[in-house]
This record gives sequence, C-alpha cells and structure tokens, in this order.
Amino acid sequence: MLDTILYYISSFVDFLRGLNVSNVVRTYWFLFFVEFPRYYILEYGVLFYRFLTRARRHRRRALARWLLHHDRPLVTILVPGKNEGKNIYKLVTTLREQTYNNFEIIIVDDGSDDDTPLICHDLERAKYITKYLRCNVRGGKASAANFGARIATGKYIVHLDADSSLDRNAIENVLIPFYMDKRVKAVGGCVLVRNYKENICTSLQGYEYLKRIQVGRLVTSQLGIYHIISGAFGAFDAETLKEIGYWDIGPGLDGDITQKVRKAGHRVAFAHNAVCLTNVPTQWYKLYHQRIRWSRSLVRFRLRKHLDILLPNRNWNFLNFLSNMESIFYDCILNFIWWFYIINLIFTFHASFLQIFALGYILRIALNYIGWGLVRIISERPGATYWYLRYLPLMPAYSGWFMRFARTTAQLSELFFFQSYKDNWNPYKTSRSAQLEKI
Repeated sequence: MLDTILYYISSFVDFLRGLNVSNVVRTYWFLFFVEFPRYYILEYGVLFYRFLTRARRHRRRALARWLLHHDRPLVTILVPGKNEGKNIYKLVTTLREQTYNNFEIIIVDDGSDDDTPLICHDLERAKYITKYLRCNVRGGKASAANFGARIATGKYIVHLDADSSLDRNAIENVLIPFYMDKRVKAVGGCVLVRNYKENICTSLQGYEYLKRIQVGRLVTSQLGIYHIISGAFGAFDAETLKEIGYWDIGPGLDGDITQKVRKAGHRVAFAHNAVCLTNVPTQWYKLYHQRIRWSRSLVRFRLRKHLDILLPNRNWNFLNFLSNMESIFYDCILNFIWWFYIINLIFTFHASFLQIFALGYILRIALNYIGWGLVRIISERPGATYWYLRYLPLMPAYSGWFMRFARTTAQLSELFFFQSYKDNWNPYKTSRSAQLEKI
C-alpha cells in the first residue's frame, strides 16, 4: 500500500515538473476563463465597488430606515404550508422579537392532517397570530399563498416558510430597500442554514448558502440582474402582487414570481443582511431530490415559460435579458459544456488524466479559500464562518460533481420529459392544471 502511494506521489511530482504556464492554462481553461472570472474576480470587484461607495450607501440606508419607521406601513406576514404545526410557534416567537413590529400574521393551512389546526387556533386565540385560514383540500403552496394574499391588508406582504426563524432585524432589513429605491417592488431575504453543524452534508450546504446566496445574490442585485427571490423569505409590494396576478399554481414559486415582477417593469433587490435561518436536508439522497426539484425550475421558467424575456419585443429590457441569460448560461449551457470538457480531457490525456484531475482539484480547493474571503467579508456572523474552513477541501467534489450531476439529471428530465409536473411535492391536480395552461 505504501509503495503504491509513493508511486502515485512520485508520478504527480514528475507531472508537475513537466508543466508550464501555457500547459496549465490550456488544460484548465474552463476554470480560468469561465469559473474564475464569474465567481471570484467579478464578485471581488463588486465588493470593492461597494467598499468605495459605502459612505453614500450608509447615508441612503439611514434615510430609508427613518422613512420606514416614520411611515410605519402595515406589513402582512404570510405563512402558507402543510403539516407545519410544530414549526409555527418557533416562527411566531422570532416575529414577536422583531425590531419592526407593525404587522399582521396570516397562517394558511394547506390541508394539514396533523395537529396544525389545534395549534394555530390556540395561537389565534392568544393573539400570537392575526388570522388562521384553512384549506380543507390541499391545493399547493401557491394556491395557499394566494388565498392569504387576497385577504391581506398590509402595504407589503412578507412570504415566509413555516420552518424559518428570523434575526431580530430581519423584517426591518427586508423592508428598507423599498424606501431606498421607489422602483423596487420585491425584495429577497437572505436564507442561511440553521443546522450547519449537524454533519458533513449540512456543513457543505451551509457554506454553499453563504457563497451562492449571501454573496452571489448580493452581487447580482448590485448589478441589477438578481433573478430569484427565495420562497422561504421574500417581501413584495401588495399592489404589485395584485397587478401581476399573485403566484401561479403548479411546481415552483421562487423564480417564477421574480420573473413576473421584472417583466411588469419593476425592480427587485436582495437584502443580504435580512437573515432567515432554515434547516436543510441531513441526508444525501434527500438533498439530491431537493436539488433535482430546484434545478428543473430553470428549464421550466427560463427556457419555457419566460423565454420571451430573451426575445426582442416592445417590452424588451436589457437587464431582464441579462438576468435570464446569465442564469441559463452558467447554470445550464456551461453545465453541459463542462461534461464535454471532462470527456475531452479523458480521451486526450488518458495517460495522465489522474494527475490532471488531482491538480485541478487542488486548484479548486485554493479558489474555495479565496471564495471564503468573500464570505468572511459579507457575513453578519463573521466568527461563524471559520467553521467552514475545515470543509473547503470537500467543496470541489460537492459543487463540482455531486451538484453538477443533480443539475444535469434534472435539466435533461425537464427538457425531454417535463418531470416538474410529476413531482409529488405539488398536488397532481394543480401540476396538471399548470401543465395544460403552460405555466
């Protein structure tokens, strides 16, 4: 065994000695010309710009915060879900501790068969929640959200998942962007992982959420191409929701509602400091199925339902085009190109592929440590980010292989077999109706 290990180490050292800059760049072009510019140079550049303009931004934010508390609009906290009784009390507790407290809480029960009715009736009597609405027959999350939104009386509607918990200033922070720019009609909150210390699976997801959501969406929001408001925590202008017809029924909510707001001519923003914590899957197979469901939505919404954003018409908007194209290019087109890139490496350099793979993995580990610097700069919990340093060597396998395989599988199944309409996460009748109406 030791002789074998020493042999591979010696082979790898010999491989490194034979390399030059030209060989490295030609072999790892996907890394240097695709991933590095987008996920490292661009993001550091945007954060540097924010650093240079921080004084002006802080003044605008301070004024917006004053206007918010001066105006004190009623806000509707809308929480649709099924069998979430065990989570409602914890959520309501975090809501009662908010720095902004002029809100009503509407819980919409989407056909629960657990103790949700008993728990919510008790909370309603105790005035912990404002209204408890029940759908006796499950209609899906969009249907339940629309039921609550239509009777909401708030100027803004904050949509939450029942298993969420919020930082004390989360509601205030998710509302401030409305007062910083009157053209903003929807704001995404920052969803992070609560159970990130539970095991390796949750720790890797925890870092992924920090890098892709807190950092990644802050960057796309700054560039004006932010394109997905998480269903777990998002705020909407109530009149705008009514204007666009609320949420469409069927699989997926997040990307679709964001596209509808943008297509109506409004701006969307991301509040990186409006933090919502959620539990993520603790088992790999559950995580895989969750990401399959999420990845299908890219094909369904961006390549099918909202394809018109990419086409020149009288309502064409360059930032909407760029927002959609960025997502399609990096999450779909380059996803398939990467597989051809790997296959080409195997056939072209089959004798030294293991060495090429090993060096590529090491380079990506190094980039993950550079990316961790972005996370450390942006995080409102900078001390907690040190937990992830030990897991960064696993991130290339997690994001580069596991997640890429899930995305590829999902996109192919949706492109050719329309699998999102068959997902039992949503009731069959609403999925079928959505498919017939092509939504």
